Order: sequence, then structure tokens, then C-alpha cells
Amino acid sequence: MNKKEVFEQVSHMEEQIGQLYQKLGDLKKHLSELLEENHRLSLENHHLRNRLNGNKESETNQEHTTDSDKEVTIGEGYDNLARLYEEGFHICNIHFGSPRQDEDCLFCLLFLNKTK
Repeated sequence: MNKKEVFEQVSHMEEQIGQLYQKLGDLKKHLSELLEENHRLSLENHHLRNRLNGNKESETNQEHTTDSDKEVTIGEGYDNLARLYEEGFHICNIHFGSPRQDEDCLFCLLFLNKTK
């Protein structure tokens, strides 16, 4: 093997290592996206389970109420939206129904302050 062939082999190996490094970076990015999605879905699942358990409790409470107790209050819609916001969901028209990340949404807060 002469010096030129060795140099070409080293250059070829360097290109292969670069390609593998690129593939590894892409795989790492994809894995990161999957982990973020998994966390988001786990959080949403947790919120939905809590909401479902809350609905079951409210159904049992509603079975024990009488017709005279079923008055509709004026602020019921606002209370429902505020409860949804506190449970971690957006109530603004931009992201309505999607789960909020751990920070507050200015659009939702603005909407809540408008309706007061």
C-alpha cells in the first residue's frame, strides 16, 4: 500500500465518521422530540384522569341534589373556564383546550380579566 492509498482510506473513513456523527445528531434530536411528546402526553393524560375522576365525583353529588338545588348561576361559565385554566388547559382562543406548560399564558389571563 502506498502513501496515496493510505491517505485516501483515511479520508474515506473521516467522511464515514462525519456521516455517522450527523446521523447520531439526527437520532438524538428525534429522541429528544419523542421524549418531549411523551412528557406532554403523560401530563395531558394525568390532567384528563383528574378531570374524569372529578366528573365521576360530581355525578354522584348531582344524583343527591334536588331540582330546586339546580339553579344556574350567572358566573357559572366563568367559573368553568377558570377551573379549566387551573387544571392546566388553555382557555384563550389561540390555544383553546391544549395543555399549558408550567408557565402562565398571557392570553388566557387577559381573557379571564376581561370577563370579570
